[in-house]
Amino acid sequence: MNNIYGRDLDLNLLRVFAVVAEVGSVTEAAKRLYLTQPAVSAALRRLTTAVGAPLFVRSGRGLVLTSRGERLRAGVQPHLQPLIDAALAAPSFDPSTSERTLRLGLSDSTELWLLPRLLQVLAVEAPRMRVVAIPVQFRTVGAALAAGLDAAVTVADELPTAIRRERLISGGFTCLFDPRHVRLRKLTEREYFAQEHIIVSYNGDLRGVVEDYLGKARNIRCSVSSFAHLGALIDGTAMLATIPALVAEQIREVRPHLRTAPLPFAMPLGTMELLWPVATDDDPPCRFARAHIKQIARAVAAD
Repeated sequence: MNNIYGRDLDLNLLRVFAVVAEVGSVTEAAKRLYLTQPAVSAALRRLTTAVGAPLFVRSGRGLVLTSRGERLRAGVQPHLQPLIDAALAAPSFDPSTSERTLRLGLSDSTELWLLPRLLQVLAVEAPRMRVVAIPVQFRTVGAALAAGLDAAVTVADELPTAIRRERLISGGFTCLFDPRHVRLRKLTEREYFAQEHIIVSYNGDLRGVVEDYLGKARNIRCSVSSFAHLGALIDGTAMLATIPALVAEQIREVRPHLRTAPLPFAMPLGTMELLWPVATDDDPPCRFARAHIKQIARAVAAD
């Protein structure tokens, strides 16, 4: 077909053509298509112009296809109905057979409490589904979602309106330490700032949540970029780590000899959110994953 016709061709004309070819009547085709007779006639004229050859000739009170029309019907019929069926069919999703790969953005602290439980759920309910976990934090999550993540769980700042968000867990901070090297009966603010600290900083600097909130500098011995190995770094040292209480619980499950102490000053609660692109609102595998993420978060919050 000539390229200019291809650019100008309205594919709706092919549906009109197919119905007229089936019933052999403009009047009957108009009834089936819920169009007026002039609208059907106009559509046929436009299609004839685009094709560049007559498609129908009159035969008595009806229409029959020309040889060019027969060739067009032969090319259209195998494709038109499957396209209509695909457009109108209700989506089907069976987690037990789905082979979908979910791309989830997770903060390093989220991986500790969410990912093991989510994988356990998938092993039972969706054994063929897979997860690609991608590290995100509040500065990178917006770009990561725009680049194709199905969902993310992290702390987030302002995000575009194309991203939906729902609060999962709110929690406070605690002080983690090794009691074999730090003797604390009741942690005072003076003792807190006199001790050496290890912090998690996504900026790669010596500022953490305490510096940002209180405006007071701690005696920081080490700054790391994630919570992943914080328990091992605290273990056997005299350093303190000010971390989300939920993260501290996860670390102490592996290292029960470590201890926590309440902070000697007030700190705001941290909020972990579930984030996802609006475009995946009605995607069944994504909805399945989001429902289980929220269920896991409720269970963790209740523990």
